[in-house]
Amino acid sequence: MLSALKISALQDELTSLWHRQAAILPAGSEDEFLRVVSAQHLANFELWHEEDKARTPGASDHEVAEVKCSIDRINQRRNDLVETCDSMLIEWLSSRGLPTPDAELHSETPGLIIDRLSILSLKLFHTQEEIGRASGPPGHEQRNRERHRILSDQQSDLVDCLNRLWQQVLAGRRRIKLYRQMKMYNDPTLNPVLYGRK
Repeated sequence: MLSALKISALQDELTSLWHRQAAILPAGSEDEFLRVVSAQHLANFELWHEEDKARTPGASDHEVAEVKCSIDRINQRRNDLVETCDSMLIEWLSSRGLPTPDAELHSETPGLIIDRLSILSLKLFHTQEEIGRASGPPGHEQRNRERHRILSDQQSDLVDCLNRLWQQVLAGRRRIKLYRQMKMYNDPTLNPVLYGRK
């Protein structure tokens, strides 16, 4: 059901693909879980580039406000998809009588780790771009080579951690549960800025 190496490779592949052509979900995947992982990665991809728009020098207040609203919508989708990943895994485990109730609870869910891997994939891609940027200041290439090395180590470590966690869950030594983010900023019934305007 879950292979961290496969997930990380898919995220890297999609990151590269989406920087060359329109960022759309690939068709034809037989694996529903990997489709959700891809959709979650797409939300991070869109979020990364939307946040760059908010940092554009000379952007008007109106433009920044529009981008902020877009960021909130994308971030909500990103979080919803993290929860969907976790729900799918928990449902799959439950159908196999896992996890055992006495297993130690792991506080960080696979979905949250997959989200972190997604962000690392984007950082690695953009750092690689900076390594090759001819207009960079002195020492720029070397600084980014070191940055890329560190990010690659972090990605490898996180893949290992996710695989180890999943194996421990399958062996009944660890358990996971769904942690809802309970975001309030997009909910017109919970955010006073939104319900106060009515």
